[in-house]
Amino acid sequence: MNTATKLSGFALGLAAVFGAAYGVGQLTGPVTVVATEHDSDGVGHGGDVRDEDAGHGEGTAAGHLPGGLLVSDRGYTLVTVGAPAGEFAFRITGPDGRPVTGYDVTHDERMHLIVARRDLSGFRHVHPELASDGTWRIASPLDSPGVWRAFADFTPTGGDPLTLGVDVTVPGALTERQLPAPASSATVDGYTVTLSGAPQPGRTTTLTLTVDRDGAPVTDLEPYLGAYGHLVALRRGDLAYLHVHPEGIPGDGRTAPGPQVSFATEFPSAGTYRLYLDFRHRGVVRTAEFTVHVGDPGSTTGPAGEHASAEPENEQASAEPEDGHGTPGHEHD
Repeated sequence: MNTATKLSGFALGLAAVFGAAYGVGQLTGPVTVVATEHDSDGVGHGGDVRDEDAGHGEGTAAGHLPGGLLVSDRGYTLVTVGAPAGEFAFRITGPDGRPVTGYDVTHDERMHLIVARRDLSGFRHVHPELASDGTWRIASPLDSPGVWRAFADFTPTGGDPLTLGVDVTVPGALTERQLPAPASSATVDGYTVTLSGAPQPGRTTTLTLTVDRDGAPVTDLEPYLGAYGHLVALRRGDLAYLHVHPEGIPGDGRTAPGPQVSFATEFPSAGTYRLYLDFRHRGVVRTAEFTVHVGDPGSTTGPAGEHASAEPENEQASAEPEDGHGTPGHEHD
């Protein structure tokens, strides 16, 4: 994936598109999939979520949508399938209607499955296993009641990179979780990650995340999926999906293994975003989470960086999933 990740704005045809943008499927057991309409949080909408997502067919609505908003794109469709309780399963069908069984390896994996609740809590980045019939299966990462968005990030062999999304509802008593206020640092399992940079809509800016442990810089981050860190951003409201990777790669002779990991990123529009940084140290992958206001003139905190609140968001590492916002500190599959 390109490090300079772009989303260009669009304004027309949005209402007509949303009917197709939110996927519908069916699962057995405690997880069900429903069609759900969601507002867009009043933010402008972006175009292609990544440079390599460009190139949709002429005249297609998908060519103007961010990644993850469509269940079907360029002939490929994300289809959830029946699975035993505690398991999540899906297929990608191709232009011929058959399950896809050939995938390119991208960042050490053939499939990246990212899930987050619609209130932007409960983030997980996992890697399911592919069966011979084209079904992807994994222990369900949907660990609490609510409406979740599941993103399948993949490259079919001979095709372009794609990110498809589907809404999945986990029944049960639901408590809406408030989005934490913007903060310049997050704490996970004794690690403090500091975010600096001033993202503006439509402009490429560098975000730098600095990892400390017990007050000391971490200078021996371990490669995870071919990088020292992975950053996912989701826009509040429609959950437009932005997945970027850091500048430089391990072993290139110039990229240090910490404490800083930098990303060249372009946000699609003004609005509120949730950032999720995955990093690995001492054999464990952890997730640091941040709320960022991008280009919000009404915010006193401004973009992430010097003017963000100095108070870290909740001590997520010690909170149970039902008590905190997200589940940082978990070990990834």
